[in-house]
Amino acid sequence: MTETSQPMIVIDNLVKRFGPFTAVGGVSFSVAKGEVLGFLGPNGAGKSTTMKMVTGYLAPTDGKISVCGHEVGIETLAAQREIGYLPEGAPAYVDMTPLEFLRFIADVRGLKGAEAKKAIDRAVARTEIGGVLEQTIDTLSKGFRRRVGLAQAILHDPAVLIMDEPTDGLDPNQKYAVRKLIEEMAPEKAIIISTHILEEVDAICSRALIIDRGAIVADGTPAELMARSRYHNAVTLVMPAAQADGAREALGALPGVAEIESVTRGEDVSFTVFQAGGAEGDTLLIDEVAQLARARNWTVRTLYREPGRLDEVFRRLTRSDTAKSEAA
Repeated sequence: MTETSQPMIVIDNLVKRFGPFTAVGGVSFSVAKGEVLGFLGPNGAGKSTTMKMVTGYLAPTDGKISVCGHEVGIETLAAQREIGYLPEGAPAYVDMTPLEFLRFIADVRGLKGAEAKKAIDRAVARTEIGGVLEQTIDTLSKGFRRRVGLAQAILHDPAVLIMDEPTDGLDPNQKYAVRKLIEEMAPEKAIIISTHILEEVDAICSRALIIDRGAIVADGTPAELMARSRYHNAVTLVMPAAQADGAREALGALPGVAEIESVTRGEDVSFTVFQAGGAEGDTLLIDEVAQLARARNWTVRTLYREPGRLDEVFRRLTRSDTAKSEAA
């Protein structure tokens, strides 16, 4: 990933109301070249509405959006030329073949002749849809439809990519290929990805933004968000259940231990040990747990220090009435 530069997307106090309902309530953020922003939030939080406004498909009630220096509400077409957009569901003309559809998109984008062919060939290769180019889109699996949608989004090699659930419906191999493609494109683009897959944020995003009820409740790198988890720097020990008698008491007797959680899975027990002071506590706790395990001659299946759990941070920030007051 390259170092970030001047913002290519600037969103200033963006508001969208549908009658009395406020879907987006004064959101502001920017995305620079080289950034992959994971846009997270529960259903109905305002993610898709915000993305539609950024791409010019939905007019805001208030606020401003700039894409590559073009104000979307004034220079709409100039801004849209810089954007590749993969909407939710990857809509397409299902009676067309992928090749026909990409030729249509190339024409809409103003690409002609050899330039259009080169752009189509590049997009087909990057999304690995060469084997289905002559099938009608309505005969394709959900995964291949999604990849056709991604191909049209990157066809004109845009400076900005806005993608709503880009790996939805893909099998694990296809997800890996799409993530690698995003990583390859990222240094030269500003990318926003809406996703419900939290592991995807850690895998490909340089930054994550959590939105809830139309407001930003967290903004930071994946590591920064995980550091807000109560599990950050806790120590997890997995051992055979047959050896676990007295283990909780022994772990709890270690200096500074504040809490212990345990979960039994089959023949094993997993203990998670929290130190007083939480995430800012003594990071040598794992050494003390390891020394105790050796002294007690426990069989250790797994022992590691927790980096933090993004899903726990997400749940905490998006389900409480105080979430907005905890914004980063």
